[in-house]
Amino acid sequence: AEPLADAPFEKQAAFREELVIVSAASRGSIEDRSDMPKTMIAFEHGCPHRRRLEEWYARRGFMAEQIVELGSYHAMLGCVAAGMGIALMPKSVLKGFPESGRLQVHELPSDEDSALTVLFWRKGAGSPNVQALRELLAEQGSPIPSKVSAAATA
Repeated sequence: AEPLADAPFEKQAAFREELVIVSAASRGSIEDRSDMPKTMIAFEHGCPHRRRLEEWYARRGFMAEQIVELGSYHAMLGCVAAGMGIALMPKSVLKGFPESGRLQVHELPSDEDSALTVLFWRKGAGSPNVQALRELLAEQGSPIPSKVSAAATA
């Protein structure tokens, strides 16, 4: 989900995911400037979804006062459900969360709501496994472009 330098990689669009912000079900609007969420829950620095959530705050003229770094989406969801803060993640992650009733899902504007996941491999090192995955993605309806533009993955 992050732009990659053209060299030394070959790459292919794999799939596009819808992104959402999740908060505790008890939380009101996340857009109220007088009550912006003070804590964001995210992966370590360098994660594209974390960067997007930081940009979401910045576009609203705000910065999270605290960032809780966790290593899995389910740990993030547990913290969000407990009211610790908000997180940005693919909507598909929510399907398997048993406490989804304790969450509120906030849709993002259309220019912020998707992420392209890209399959990439070292140039000239396309293995039978990579080719099989590319073919599987094509069967699932994912195109097999020869090149993914940097703008498409931003």
